[in-house]
Amino acid sequence: MSTPSAAGSWTFLSNHTHVLVCLAADGAQTLREVALKVGVTERAVQRIVAELEQAGVLERQRDGRRNVYRIDADARLRHSLEAHCRIGELLRLVTPQPGSGSNVAGP
Repeated sequence: MSTPSAAGSWTFLSNHTHVLVCLAADGAQTLREVALKVGVTERAVQRIVAELEQAGVLERQRDGRRNVYRIDADARLRHSLEAHCRIGELLRLVTPQPGSGSNVAGP
């Protein structure tokens, strides 16, 4: 879990974005693993994933006893200031290896 700097506890990206970044890196990790990386509760990650699924940004697929998450890279950001941008563009900016995740669907 990352800790905020001494300068403050806020970050530039929301927890929704942090969850997407984690799932873009590995769509097969558990929500508990995502929660530990983001620094929130597993319940909070479950709520965020449900909201992202409802918005059509994230798709959950069963693989045996586990879930695998795929991100729709063509989905647009939700705020009017960023609606001209797509999720895939954001993830390419903030993920360590842009475009290498097979769980990001789209261009």
